[in-house]
Amino acid sequence: MKYNINQVIEVLRSVVHPGLQKDVVTLEMVQGLEISETLIHFHLIFASAKDPLKNSLQKACTKALQTAFGANIQVNIQIGDKQVHQPKQEYKPLPLQVKNLVAIASGKGGVGKSTIAVNLAVALAKQGYRVGLLDADVFGPSIPKMFQVENERPEVIHKNGKDVVVPVEKYGVKLISIGFFVKPEDAVIWRGAMATSALNQFINDSDWGKLDFLLIDLPPGTSDIHLTLVQTIPVTGAIIVSTPQDVAIADAIKGISMFRNDKINVPILGIVENMSWFTPEELPENKYYIFGKDGCKKLAEQYNVELLAQIPLVQSIRENGDSGIPSALNEASLTGIAFASLAENVLRKIEERNLLQPTKIVEITNTDGCST
Repeated sequence: MKYNINQVIEVLRSVVHPGLQKDVVTLEMVQGLEISETLIHFHLIFASAKDPLKNSLQKACTKALQTAFGANIQVNIQIGDKQVHQPKQEYKPLPLQVKNLVAIASGKGGVGKSTIAVNLAVALAKQGYRVGLLDADVFGPSIPKMFQVENERPEVIHKNGKDVVVPVEKYGVKLISIGFFVKPEDAVIWRGAMATSALNQFINDSDWGKLDFLLIDLPPGTSDIHLTLVQTIPVTGAIIVSTPQDVAIADAIKGISMFRNDKINVPILGIVENMSWFTPEELPENKYYIFGKDGCKKLAEQYNVELLAQIPLVQSIRENGDSGIPSALNEASLTGIAFASLAENVLRKIEERNLLQPTKIVEITNTDGCST
């Protein structure tokens, strides 16, 4: 035998649970370890049956062992959870104390949806509101970089009988993102069910506290994550982000149709047209319509929704996003004024919307009559 149990355990100490920031041996996740000349077998026990990192940690353990002892070694890891091995603990879930939950969506990627979400959150916080921002784009999280907190790791505390995550806070905005739990260079390769499970955990197992607004930066398109959101929590309304380009407008229409579907019926607060025109900062009166003119204005008129803002394509927005200093922080700048105006319009639309109808969780029923 080329290895012993102690050597196997030492190798497994190199595998760290990103959310808990401790290795799987210290967390007592490795149980029932058995080894032979060609096989390493053990149970990998998770505190929660819904831990979204199950598969990735299983693969990390396998990779670490085969790297240490050879690719021909068979590694058999059975995943379990503590609820199977010990009596279930009773706890009260943390209440989601959010007055208004706003989904920020786009039909396609590359239109600046996250840029709009970040700057809207900062603009609302600067007006004195309590704001949270949930990065639900688990496959392409960008919020940590845009707030310059890539190296932050949320604290995990014990509250109401369970472990909960304390959001990172920057510029007065509380932040949760899968980007805090994986390396920036690592791809998140999950099936839809794993992604929606992660979203549920971020919503229900985070200590958000009392918020006036929780903004959800959704992934582009229409997917399981969007349905999970509206079925899990009461969404006040959705904001659609697009550029004025015809290709982007075509996909924005799909986003509008999804939220307006009879089975979902989430109000559209309005459309934000991003990259409306290029304006050199040294020539603020000049406008160059690179992606077309008034595409979202025409879309808003066609679908009877409000055009909340037209955000110019200015070099500083890109630079500030890359450096983690959102443009909305500088209220006197051209872009700061634009985002402050967007925040005012969103506040007005939410007030109007809340006067017209109550917010509820959506229940979607399949054609076979089974609720999903």
